[in-house]
Amino acid sequence: MGFSLQHPWAFAFGLLGNVISFMTFLAPIPTFYRIYKSKSTEGFQSVPYVVALFSAMLWIFYALIKSNEILLITINVAGCVIETIYVVMYFVYADKKAKWFTAKIFLGLNVGFFGAIMLFTLLLFKGDKRIVTLGWICVGFSVSVFVAPLSIIKRVIQTRSVEYMPFNLSLSLTLSAVVWFLYGLLIKDKYVALPNVLGFTFGVVQMVLYVFYMNKTPVVASGKDAGKLATATATADDHVLVNIAKLSPALPERSSEVHPVMREMGLPARSCAAEVARAAAANRDAVDVLVSRHSPAVGVA
Repeated sequence: MGFSLQHPWAFAFGLLGNVISFMTFLAPIPTFYRIYKSKSTEGFQSVPYVVALFSAMLWIFYALIKSNEILLITINVAGCVIETIYVVMYFVYADKKAKWFTAKIFLGLNVGFFGAIMLFTLLLFKGDKRIVTLGWICVGFSVSVFVAPLSIIKRVIQTRSVEYMPFNLSLSLTLSAVVWFLYGLLIKDKYVALPNVLGFTFGVVQMVLYVFYMNKTPVVASGKDAGKLATATATADDHVLVNIAKLSPALPERSSEVHPVMREMGLPARSCAAEVARAAAANRDAVDVLVSRHSPAVGVA
């Protein structure tokens, strides 16, 4: 039905969804160009790309089982090819520890877990029950991906700073969710439509928070709070990678590049959070210090 010209609006939204999602898959190119130039992964994480590959594989399987879902197949085949290139490049330039970690999550998720889903649905279910079961598995995984922005939202509220929540990222999340929701609605596929309701909600929340906090003075941090903020920084940056890999269109180089987790934590001599913590340890009565960042951040286009 998705490819049928008898449903022109469904075809139009599916085609638009393909364009937006294809731009999404190309978004990490500046990051991997940097990896290629430096011949090192520099602390970048492989998890977002392995997860993106698994997601594309899962939706291809669903589209093949349901049949006549050409527009879902085309974009996810493209996603599989692109994400595989990313994973291979990461594996080539990663150090031994990162290679071992990437191999474990790839074998566990993309081979083991995906293989178990295939066997589970093909052997235990038939006909419509197979589609329903696989559809809900896709919904569950998609929801888990869309929940990733929660850490970013929490961090923006705590720090009153939108440094790690580019407006273009939030806008692309919203547009992508709207397009795929309408596509799922028009072809009467709730498994495509439902996860994007959540994606749209998170996208709108992020844009509202961006407008509200864009001109606010960042919150002060001291003592234990500064240490917690540094930890939250590393965790949130991992989620930014997931978001860019799955939800945002190709942004300008400065906006689409997500900097390594280890570099974001900074060296002791340059880490504001560490400096604040040391100052607080030396003087418990010290006044609050405004937290800024020396390391480069995701730019807002």
